[in-house]
Amino acid sequence: MRPDGRARIAGALLLAICAGPVAAACASDVVELRQGASVMRFQVEVADDEAERARGLMFRESLPRFGGMLFVYETPQPVAFWMKNTLIPLDMLFFDAAGRLAALHENAVPGDLTPISGGPAPVQFVLELAGGSAARLGVAPGAEMRHPAVAADAAAWSCEAG
Repeated sequence: MRPDGRARIAGALLLAICAGPVAAACASDVVELRQGASVMRFQVEVADDEAERARGLMFRESLPRFGGMLFVYETPQPVAFWMKNTLIPLDMLFFDAAGRLAALHENAVPGDLTPISGGPAPVQFVLELAGGSAARLGVAPGAEMRHPAVAADAAAWSCEAG
């Protein structure tokens, strides 16, 4: 093999290695959040039908540090959650159709039946994380979410953007 052939192979391998994380970021079980220069990645379960959304994270005794559940609605709408049968505190992040964080509720109390809403703006996605995660990671309104469920033509941060 000629020396320039090895360089091409090495370059192709490096490109494949570098492209791997970008592809993984847009897998259905991964959500990425971008806040300023920080990017955070979460392994998620997706709740995209009525039954999955109704059950949510009920009866779970723990949640991985970078784990969570992404609730996906067909269209933007007012949403409200409660903590019935939820055993762990949760942060609830409410996103609009573009994947921008519109509202945040930190440390929802396990078992509390008080409705927690995303505010007056329509919500299309809700990301639930372990309680305290948003503060620990510096997540605040305006953060952008990347996930295949966010329509590419409307996304603030599209999977296609890389």
